[in-house]
Amino acid sequence: MPTPIRTPIRRPPRRPVLSPLIPGLIPGRRALTALGGSLALVFASLTVPDPAVARPDGSGLASSAAVPGCTPSSPHQGLGTGIPTPDGYAPSRGTVTALTVFIDFPGSEAETPTEERFAEFFPETSEYLATSSYGKLRYRPDPVHHWLRMSQPFEAYGIDRGVGWHPEDSGGYNRLMREIVSALGDRVDFSAYDLVNVLATPNAGPHALEQVLSVSFAGRPLVDTPTGPLRNVSFIWSRQPGESPHRVLVHENGHAFGLPDLYWTGSGVPPLLTGHWDVMEQDWGPSNDLLAWHKWKLGWLAPVQVACVTGTGSSEHVLTPLGADGTGGVRMVALPTGEHQVTVAEVRTPSELDRAVCRSGVLISRVDTRARSGEGPIRVADATPGSTGCLSAPDPQVTAELTDAPYLPGDTFRDPRTGITIEVLAADEDGRHRIRVTRD
Repeated sequence: MPTPIRTPIRRPPRRPVLSPLIPGLIPGRRALTALGGSLALVFASLTVPDPAVARPDGSGLASSAAVPGCTPSSPHQGLGTGIPTPDGYAPSRGTVTALTVFIDFPGSEAETPTEERFAEFFPETSEYLATSSYGKLRYRPDPVHHWLRMSQPFEAYGIDRGVGWHPEDSGGYNRLMREIVSALGDRVDFSAYDLVNVLATPNAGPHALEQVLSVSFAGRPLVDTPTGPLRNVSFIWSRQPGESPHRVLVHENGHAFGLPDLYWTGSGVPPLLTGHWDVMEQDWGPSNDLLAWHKWKLGWLAPVQVACVTGTGSSEHVLTPLGADGTGGVRMVALPTGEHQVTVAEVRTPSELDRAVCRSGVLISRVDTRARSGEGPIRVADATPGSTGCLSAPDPQVTAELTDAPYLPGDTFRDPRTGITIEVLAADEDGRHRIRVTRD
């Protein structure tokens, strides 16, 4: 029985010379303003050594996507950060087709045309996924523009936060799915679709600010249809707040692709996890992209864009911002620290999808593929612990304390437990950062 999902390397090429590459330079500022003309001339000739070259002591630093440590699997099935994604989920590359249907209820009849509801999510969702995937995912929604009237009022289905899908349930989501299949009849070949979006009329159920009901059921067959089982179904309820409300569908479809929830679903006070650095934790408020690890898992980063460092010693790497245009440059440095743990470095700067970034720099996170969805499988390291963040104005949809989590030139991340040190050495005006990685 699936658990419901809730919302609230090949060796890389030799690095190019960066000119100028100035320690302490904040992207967007001119080098001469930061440190003066003479130093700019000195650093303009700086080259970056290839991290895959063996050291004199023989401790070569492997850099390959084929290294098992940088594609750690999960010890359990289902949603998670492990690589590869288990069978049953929607493909995350190529053309993905999404059947998109609309439902309303007696007593909660739709008040607008389906085209208006559809326009809340498209074309923005398709554009988001195209941008985040660097063009590797072409998302094609296929709408059936007709309100499908369910047989009972909304309240009769018992839809509430925490309600899952049960194959023997005569009500709930099982009943809703069966009624949708029946209403569509033989007009739809369900086997032709990778996932299904069910957009409910916004006036059915509580407002999203009162209770979040949007949910996905992913990774396994759900109900039978004449053309094959229904699978990877996302239900979207109410309307979401914020400047980019379509991202609730990006989040839910992320589950259809096998991504876990990054927010905390356990008991007690929620720990700081990833905040607004990934749409799988915070999908409301200002726009945000996915973490590099999720892009690696989904196949959006090519092997040459990932430096996998497995040996001891030191190496230097130049990181291109994750949201930079094109597919060039190393976008992620990964350091396996155990069978299921990896420390990841990436650069985040303001970009088309990362409009809320107020502190550009090297974002460091810890991935644990043993942790299940909602158990903190990724946790961002905070360069400024205890701060109130760097947003110019508070935003209730953003974890303020983590907005200034990136490390700047001159900052150092140390993890005594794993023996890893990451020094941020320099940044250029295009946002590229040079880091030194050392492992004892």
